[in-house]
Parts: sequence; structure tokens; C-alpha cells
Amino acid sequence: MKVLALSSARREPDISCVYEELGRSVDLDLKLLSKSDQRNLKQFFCGLDLARYDRVLIDLHFKNIANQAHVLRRIPGLLIYEEDACQNYLDNSRWKGRFSRFYRSLPNARVIVTGAGVAERLRAEGFSVYFIPKGYDPRMVCSEAVERDVELGFIGRTASAAYAGRKALLDQLVELEPLQLLRTEPGRPYWGMLNRIKFFISADVGLGEYMAKNFEAMASGCVLFAWRQGIEESAIGLRDGIDLVLYSDIEELRARLAALRNDPRQAISISYSGRRFVEEHLSHVRLARHMSDVINEPWPSFQPPSFWSMLRERLSPNVSRFR
Repeated sequence: MKVLALSSARREPDISCVYEELGRSVDLDLKLLSKSDQRNLKQFFCGLDLARYDRVLIDLHFKNIANQAHVLRRIPGLLIYEEDACQNYLDNSRWKGRFSRFYRSLPNARVIVTGAGVAERLRAEGFSVYFIPKGYDPRMVCSEAVERDVELGFIGRTASAAYAGRKALLDQLVELEPLQLLRTEPGRPYWGMLNRIKFFISADVGLGEYMAKNFEAMASGCVLFAWRQGIEESAIGLRDGIDLVLYSDIEELRARLAALRNDPRQAISISYSGRRFVEEHLSHVRLARHMSDVINEPWPSFQPPSFWSMLRERLSPNVSRFR
């Protein structure tokens, strides 16, 4: 299976481990695109013989490709890997509904998303969608024998409108508990800080899926306190009180936190079990294997754009055509 994969140069989070592992099971041609290349895919594809590839995997920033469906819809074997499709259903996201409109313009494409609930909703709209949860890079993230001198910690962004619920909960918790809201550089500073945190407070309120930082915290040996996301826990296989601690409001969070403060052996047990779970199920190595399974599935025959759709493109002065 010959696969062309397009990803972002200096991608964050870094999933180079996924492509390294994917290259062991398929004949992979990985190309890292700059922002300007992503925004002009027509020009980028002009230098490629797409007939050489059985699949074309798109792992690019949605904001850079959202207006280029007219280019992508002419590519056979198209598979899109999207980590932000949850924003399709967030009321406070500028991208609400945009993912659905984009996929509707790509009737021949298949899509991998990172939320089970998101996958269900997109399938209900008629799209060919797979669910593979986010993961962590086992080459970088691990539990180290260092002092956990930060009892309660959170590392991440809160400024985006999509994270309004996260910010509100964390701001409230800061007033009640010794929570430290931390920012670090990517890479070693981030992994090092995770290893100093005893209880990692995740607050993905309203997002409907698990962000990668949850699994990175678990892999680093933190006890993860995570906002309940509905069907996500069962879809991933996470066990409340065994692999992590779930909560639905700040009162439940504080009550369960107090219980673990009084039972340090249970806290150690959850830390150990959570780390083992992500090591076995949620590393980037496993993500790559799931992606390989999707790539190697039988693909429907490619249906090129109809005459009428191509005519509409030609008549539109604002749409550039891919030749």
C-alpha cells in the first residue's frame, strides 16, 4: 500500500512517532508542509504524480484547508485525520458547522476523528468516519523518579473561546484549592513538569472528548482528574476510580480529591493503573496501528466530480480549479 501523508511542519502536538510507526506497515511518503503550502494545495499537488499512491492522508490545520475542498475532492483514496472536529459542535467555536460543510464537499473521503461522540454525530450526518482517540508519544513521555512537589496542577491553554468552560472551572478551583495553572515550552520542559504534578486537574468542560494532555499526564504518573465526557470513557475503556478519577462538577471534584488525600495508597494505585492503561492502549504506536487498519480497508471506487459540479466551479470567479 503506497501512501502519501501530508502533515504540518513543526506540528504541535508532535506526532512524528505515529508516522515512524505507520511507515513500518505501509509504503509511506511523508511530506511536511509549511503554512503557505497548506494554503495553496493546488500549487503543491501540481508537482506530484498522485497516480502513484493508493491513499492520500491529510493531517493539516483545518483553518488552512477549510476553503480548499474543490482541490481535495478530486483526489482518490482520500483519508483525513482531524483532531479538532469537536469544534463542529461547540456553540462558542468559530468553526461550528464548518467541518460538516467541508466533509459534505468531499463525498469520496473518509475521516478519522478523535472523539467517539463526534464520530457518532458525523456518521449520523452520512459521513464515513472512524474513531481513534488521541494518544501520547512514548519516546518522550514517561514516569520519572522525581519528587512530585506540585500537589494540584494544570498545564495548558485557557484563552481560546472553545476553552471557556475550562477556564471558568479552573478559575473557580484556584479560589478553593492550591491549584497551580502552569505554562511550559513544548518538549522536555513540559514532560518534566508533568512528572512534578501529583494530581493533574483536567477540565475539558463541554469539549465532548479527551484531549491528548490527559493521556500524557497519565503516562507521566499523575493521578488524572478528568471531566466526564459521556460515551468517551466506555469507548476508550477508561475505568473510573481505577485508571483515573471522574467528576461532573467542582463539588464532586473536591470530594474525590479529599478522599484521595486521606488514602494515599489508593492514589498510588490509580496512578500506576492509569499509566499501565495508556502504555498498553493509547501510545502513538497503537494510534499508528489503528490508522494502518483504516488505510488497508477496502476503498470504494473513486467517483470523480460530476460535470455540473465542475461547471459550477468554472463559472465561479472566486474558486480556483485544481487541474
